[in-house]
Amino acid sequence: MKRVSSFRHLCALASLAATLLSSLVLSLLAASLAQAAAPAVPLPAMKTGQLSVSGLSSGGYMAVQFAVAYSASVTGAGIIAAGPYSCSRGNLGMATMRCSCTSGTPWCGVAPGGTNVPELIRLTGSYAARGRIDPTSNLARHRVWLFSGLADSVVPMAVMNDLQAYYRHYLPPENIRYRKDVRAQHAMPTESFGNRCDQLGAPYISDCDVDGAGELLQWIYGTLIPKAGHGAAGRLVEFDQAEFLADPAAHGMAATGWLYVPPGCERDGAGCRLHVAFHGCKQTSALVKEAWVRHAGYNPWADANRIVMLYPQAAPLRFRNPNACWDWFNYDDPDFAVKSGRQMRAVKRMTERLMTAERHAGGHN
Repeated sequence: MKRVSSFRHLCALASLAATLLSSLVLSLLAASLAQAAAPAVPLPAMKTGQLSVSGLSSGGYMAVQFAVAYSASVTGAGIIAAGPYSCSRGNLGMATMRCSCTSGTPWCGVAPGGTNVPELIRLTGSYAARGRIDPTSNLARHRVWLFSGLADSVVPMAVMNDLQAYYRHYLPPENIRYRKDVRAQHAMPTESFGNRCDQLGAPYISDCDVDGAGELLQWIYGTLIPKAGHGAAGRLVEFDQAEFLADPAAHGMAATGWLYVPPGCERDGAGCRLHVAFHGCKQTSALVKEAWVRHAGYNPWADANRIVMLYPQAAPLRFRNPNACWDWFNYDDPDFAVKSGRQMRAVKRMTERLMTAERHAGGHN
């Protein structure tokens, strides 16, 4: 009888445990669904100024495109591991074999002068003449910071050298700072966060004893107040990107992006600067969580110098863009490099919202 009683007791405990577990799972599922159903926060209207851009890899290409196409609105750019404007000409083979080595070493055709900078300068001039990008004369006042790792196997230094040659056609040499003295792989260089400097892999942020974000921001804006440390005191906000591009998932952009608002810019951003940091391929929040928006090195400098940080987010497209790169090779849009490009216009509208304090309609095309 004691055995039967014990057995029944164990069965009752097991039943109770199963009920509690089921209840817990249902609660967690309900919470998850509620969170997923919660509406995204709109990007706030602000009054920032002095727009600049930077980016790594595909984000570097996007930063070049944005700065050239909207040169009247931009003051400078920081480019890590990317090449000249419209390097791919909208051709995947050119993008993966001449503008980078993403097709693999056996097929890599990267070589000094291999991007054909004179042809790209002619293409840029043609776009400007037709009003598809801002006049190239604006570029003369830009300040540009370039970084190429000695160990970069994805975008070798020859491509970055071509980018320097491209910029030299438009900018006085004293406006260009080019660092190529660090044995870094394909990654954002930081002082202390990330992988070993010569290691390739997620989150594509590496500890190279180089404050890449700080150096590029100081080069673009001039003397800045030194950051207080590696921590950040501002507020990170996830906002709705669909307001700026209808059905973003169909065009290689995520449903939400990130905005970092430092102390002193909370009210409306008046007197604050605006910087857009484009992540690289395989570097979205969906893939590396918040590594890019929290640890790429920008936010402590933003705190010290009242710089609002915009971190737009790309997204994968099956077959055409599986690595969640920005569109610099026409995977979604033949107008990828000009002002009418879908991703280009979406990010431009974001900057307008943050710079004018006016609620733009943000029409979708």
